[in-house]
Amino acid sequence: MDAIKNFASNKAGGNKSSNNYNSQKSGEKKDLGDKIAGFINKREGGKFTEQQLETGTDKARQIYEKTTGHKVDPRISN
Repeated sequence: MDAIKNFASNKAGGNKSSNNYNSQKSGEKKDLGDKIAGFINKREGGKFTEQQLETGTDKARQIYEKTTGHKVDPRISN
């Protein structure tokens, strides 16, 4: 529960510890899926690079769309 509170306070501008997982390439915005993957990666010790996380979330979106036939809302994954 504390992890959720800390995450919420970081997003609200509270504790501004090193949020390196939020760094972006110029012009590229993170969607919700990327932010969640980055948060989990940070909590687990940062084992994956940003590019690996992006590739993973894109692949998960493609599998979901192929399996269900429904497009994912761009706010969640673009």
